[in-house]
Amino acid sequence: MKHLIVSLTSLLPALGILASVSRPAGEDDKAAVTRVLNDYYSAFSTLDMQAFVPYYHEPCFIVAPQGVAGVPTHAALVATLTPSIEGLRTRGFARSKLIMLEVKRLSATTMLAGGVAVRYMTDSQELERVGVAYVLQKADNRWRIVVIVVHDADNRLRLE
Repeated sequence: MKHLIVSLTSLLPALGILASVSRPAGEDDKAAVTRVLNDYYSAFSTLDMQAFVPYYHEPCFIVAPQGVAGVPTHAALVATLTPSIEGLRTRGFARSKLIMLEVKRLSATTMLAGGVAVRYMTDSQELERVGVAYVLQKADNRWRIVVIVVHDADNRLRLE
């Protein structure tokens, strides 16, 4: 008899009802922003700016220990980021991943996210860790990075 009992939640996807299951407001957007940031990190790991620049809104802002840049277009973003990307190549960068990610809805079209970017060298040794905070805006049904703040990893953003 135990084997014949099937939970209702396991049947819902098979019946196409999963979308109607009640979830906290914004849960789908939080998952979408998490996915966008993970995809961004995969694209960034290539160091091919044409792969990761489309994840940024036009205009966008970069806040880093070196200063602040208001960047009006993707072409300007490429010019702004070129020295940093070349610096990573010179230092043996191979990939990065985002850990300790936290995401919070600010409005229907704005999300705040933060975590730690761990960068690795080609020999798989850790190159560095930096804290990152993002403001993402949803426009044309797509989440894009409007603001990125690079900071000390020890001061990562903690939401709620």
